[in-house]
Amino acid sequence: MPDLRIEREHTLGLDGARLVADRWREQAEQDWGMTCSLEPGEAVDRMRFERSGVSGELSVSASRFDMQIKLGFLLGAYSSKIEEKIQANLDALLGPVV
Repeated sequence: MPDLRIEREHTLGLDGARLVADRWREQAEQDWGMTCSLEPGEAVDRMRFERSGVSGELSVSASRFDMQIKLGFLLGAYSSKIEEKIQANLDALLGPVV
């Protein structure tokens, strides 16, 4: 199973990062058919997501996003395109880094 790891630093603070993570969750559920569950924390929130052939976790803190994704066999062949799409999506949600 191919694994993807996408990391982004930001200056949004935890509340701003939570808003971005919530928008990402909405897109993941609506556009990609993911099932998402959130485990809020004091310093780091963890959002687990899954659908057939994909599972992962998005960790959200006051200064960074850390996404780990496991792709099943069939989607593994498209891992570079999937990674590219997720990176572009996350970059668009985060906006320019200051």
